[in-house]
Amino acid sequence: MNDHHSTEITVWDPLVRLFHWILATAFCTAYFTQGEWFENIQDRLDGEWLQTVHVWAGYTIAGLLLFRLLWGFAGPRHARFADFVRGPGATLSYLKQVLTLRARRHLGHNPAGGAMIVILLLSLTTAVTAGLLLYGADKGLGPLAGWLAGSGENTIRSIKEIHEFFANFTLVLIAGHLIGVVWESLLHRENLARAMVTGRKRA
Repeated sequence: MNDHHSTEITVWDPLVRLFHWILATAFCTAYFTQGEWFENIQDRLDGEWLQTVHVWAGYTIAGLLLFRLLWGFAGPRHARFADFVRGPGATLSYLKQVLTLRARRHLGHNPAGGAMIVILLLSLTTAVTAGLLLYGADKGLGPLAGWLAGSGENTIRSIKEIHEFFANFTLVLIAGHLIGVVWESLLHRENLARAMVTGRKRA
């Protein structure tokens, strides 16, 4: 009898897996400690403490994004952007194949998954950048505070709207990512979520 694990190979290195799960945790933490809906219950809780949690979750995301940028060029094969970033034509072609249930299995990220990763990273980068700007302009704190002293209410409101839009947009992208993971798992009969925990996939 063949050992099931003998047919598996390591695809996702430990740093990519840590990045994935820590980023998911940090984003959820940041998202659920901000926003107008949250302000309605903030009076019942320690608002200052929650603000600190939100800020440090944002700093964590910023650090993770910087790591992923570097690892996208210096990491092992399947972590590199060159392995999964494809042009719009290849991505659209793959999506058509997915919808007709004829998509080829990819050991690493498929073209649609690669596009989603790029869009997610860009959206998160914009949200974090706007968050740093807002922290400096509204609170007079953070690394950008010295540049944003004396910002007017209109400027603060505009930055806040950008920050919240991209936070919500990222949430929508995550929902799309999860749907894609489930779809691909069913299509190719493999547990992609498990692979991101163990790092191993069917050879």
